[in-house]
Amino acid sequence: MKRKRRVFSGIQPSGNLHIGNYLGAIKQWVENQSKNENYFCIVDLHALTFIHKPEILKKQILQTAAVYLSSGLKPNQSTIFLQSDVPAHSELNWILSCITPVGWLRRMTQYKNKSRGQDSVNSGLFTYPVLQAADVLLYDTEFVPVGEDQKEHIELARDIARRFNDLYGNTFVLPKTVLPPAGKRIKALNDPHKKMSKSEAKTKGHAILLTDDDDKIKQTIRGAVTDSGNEIVFSGEEEKAGVNNLLEIYEAFTQKPRDEIEKFFENKNYSFLKKEVTEAVIENLKPIRQEYIKIINEPDIIFFLLRQGAEQAGNTAYKKMKAVREKIGLFTN
Repeated sequence: MKRKRRVFSGIQPSGNLHIGNYLGAIKQWVENQSKNENYFCIVDLHALTFIHKPEILKKQILQTAAVYLSSGLKPNQSTIFLQSDVPAHSELNWILSCITPVGWLRRMTQYKNKSRGQDSVNSGLFTYPVLQAADVLLYDTEFVPVGEDQKEHIELARDIARRFNDLYGNTFVLPKTVLPPAGKRIKALNDPHKKMSKSEAKTKGHAILLTDDDDKIKQTIRGAVTDSGNEIVFSGEEEKAGVNNLLEIYEAFTQKPRDEIEKFFENKNYSFLKKEVTEAVIENLKPIRQEYIKIINEPDIIFFLLRQGAEQAGNTAYKKMKAVREKIGLFTN
């Protein structure tokens, strides 16, 4: 019997999950979970890189777990757990930090963007990609399904794994990034030149949350930025970024080929485009929202499933850390 390929991915519980998170990652997790051996993590340690309110973080962790489950992840097919419940993530992070050149981290685009304009930057934000590498490498991950914005970090994880293997012998699998066929990088609806972001998700018109009701979805898409033209085609031109973003959202939710989509919208206006995008989004999000409302009101069940997942993930992580400790000269128990 052919062994299933090992998959790992995760999302930070730092804000409201939106359609960019869903289309860039969660949707492909769900669609392929029966084919793979899956580890899907809520990376709560990553959420500590910015000053936060503990009670809000706890709420966001619970909400993220509820979104995972309501989107269709099944505990009998996927190991779903909290990063902080498996201490091996932190241990491997330190070990990998000791072999990762500072120059590699300085090149990270997300670090440059998030630190820009700040008077002081904490070391956690700087070393964030090493913890992400530890998350992935700990499970001998072969494939990492993520949005396009995380591709650079997975490439760094490969570099770190390769360096460790060169220093101490073959230990880590080199993971590969898996991008979704559509919806790789969904842009903000109020500014299609910016990525849709959890940190700005509550800004009016910025994002569509997975828990938004139908009226809110209609309102957000109706106000989406387009341009002064009238042609509805996929385009890389900056002035067409808004229309292109709406088309990519439509493409990702309907899974129709681009030539068919362009033919459908030929000689139509932007109002018609927004109406069709709205209907596609509502149709796909309604069952998720309905399931979320049920699940979020059962926190005991959520925490039980997370503890169960952490035990499963911990068993796999323990075996890997034992091999890592032996390779670098630490005692194992």
